[in-house]
Amino acid sequence: MQKILVVDDEAGIRNSLRAILEDEGYEVETVASGEECLKIAEKSNFACILLDVWLPGIDGLETLKLLRDQGSDAVVIMISGHGTIETAVMATKLGAFDFIEKPLSIEKTVLTVRNAIRTRELELRNAELAEALNQEYVMIGNSVAMRALRKQIAIVAPTDGRVLIQGESGTGKELVARAIHNQSRRKEKAFIEVNSAAIPEELVESELFGYVKGAFSGATQTKKGKFELADGGTLFLDEIGDMSPRVQAKVLRVLEESRFEPLGSNTLVKVDVRIISATNKNLDELMESGSFRHDLFYRLNVIPFQIPPLRERIEDIPLLVDHFNRKFSLAYGKKPKEFTESAIQAMQEYSWPGNVRELKNTVERIVIMKTKQKITADDLPEFESDGFLSSSSRFPSFKEAMDAFQRRFIEQKIAEADGNISKAAELMGIDRSHLYRRIKALGINLDKIKF
Repeated sequence: MQKILVVDDEAGIRNSLRAILEDEGYEVETVASGEECLKIAEKSNFACILLDVWLPGIDGLETLKLLRDQGSDAVVIMISGHGTIETAVMATKLGAFDFIEKPLSIEKTVLTVRNAIRTRELELRNAELAEALNQEYVMIGNSVAMRALRKQIAIVAPTDGRVLIQGESGTGKELVARAIHNQSRRKEKAFIEVNSAAIPEELVESELFGYVKGAFSGATQTKKGKFELADGGTLFLDEIGDMSPRVQAKVLRVLEESRFEPLGSNTLVKVDVRIISATNKNLDELMESGSFRHDLFYRLNVIPFQIPPLRERIEDIPLLVDHFNRKFSLAYGKKPKEFTESAIQAMQEYSWPGNVRELKNTVERIVIMKTKQKITADDLPEFESDGFLSSSSRFPSFKEAMDAFQRRFIEQKIAEADGNISKAAELMGIDRSHLYRRIKALGINLDKIKF
C-alpha cells in the first residue's frame, strides 16, 4: 500500500484529505508543520507528500528544499490558499511535481496524487533499468591493461573526437564504446549500434540513412535511418571492415558534411552525431588490398583504441569468473559456485581464442550444467589442446615460462605412462632420478595427475 503524508496547519484540511485518500486505498499520515514533516520523512518512506506552502515555522518551500537535502525521493505536491505564479515557479524549480490551490477539488486532488505516484514509479523503474544496464556493461579487471584503458576512456569520453576501437572478437569493443558514451556529454541521448557484418549488403544503406515512402518496392512508409536516430548522441559502427565500398563512400560524405539524403529523397537531413567505430580485422591489410578506403580510415581513426586479448591480462580472469558466476547464478536462481584454485589456474593457462565472450559462455555453462557446488579443474569443459600456453605475455620471465611448459609436459608424460615414473622418464629420454628432481623442483603433485 502506497503511503502519503499530508502536511497542513489546518486540521480540517488534514482530516478531509486523510478520509478522501484512505477511501482511494492509500495509507495516510498527517502533520501540522514543516519541522514535523522533516522528522517523520526521515523515518518513513512516503510515495507522495501533499505540502502546504504557508506553514508556521519553516514554510512549505523551505521544507521542500530540506526534504531534498536529506535525500527524500517522495514526489511532492504543493498546496496553497493564495498561491502566486512566482511561488509556483519556485516550487517547480525545487522539484515539486504539481501545485494545487485551495479550496481543493476532490476529483483534481485524487487525480493529481495518482499521476504523481505513477510518475514516481516510472522514474524509479527507469533508474532500476539504467542501473541494470550499467551492470550489464560494467568493465571488469584491475590489470595494468584495464587500468590504462579506463584512464584513456576518461580522457577521451568528454570530447566529440571520433574513436576507432580495434581488437580481437570477444574482447569487449562494444563495452568500451558504451563506456565512452556513458561518460560523455551525450550520455542522455541515444546510443545507436549498427553491425555492418550482420546486415545484408542490400539493406545497409537503408539501415544507415533511412528511406521515404515509395523509395523502393516494399517501402510502404517513411523510416528514419541509424544516423538520424542517433542525432545528438552516439552512433556505434561495429565491424566497419565489412562495409562495401559504396557504403564507405556514403559514410565518408556524412562524416565530411554532417548531412545526408535518405533513400528516395532529395532533401538533406542534417545530424550531429559522434561516431565510434570498431573492427576485429586488420584495416591496414584491407587498405593495401583496396577493400577499405584510406580517407575513411583517417576520418574514423582520430583517437585509436586497442583492446587487449584476454590471454594478455590473465590476472583479470578470477575477477571475471566471479562476476559471471554471480550474474548467471542470480539469473538462474542458483547458489553461486565455488571455483577452486585448480580451476582458476587451468583457466589462466588457457589462451581463450574467443576472449571474454568465450569465458563468459564457459562460466554460464558450468552454472547451468554442474550440480556440484565446488568446481575444480576436472569440472571444466575440455579446452582445445593448442590453446594452452600459447601466449608468452602471461609469464613475467623466461624461467617462469620454461617452468610452466616443463610442468605441463611432465604431467602429460606421467599421465601417458599411467603414473609409472620410470616409464615416463623413458618416454622423455631422461634418467628417472633427474625426473624426480624436476618433479620436486616444479612442485608437481603426483596425486592430482589424471591417468
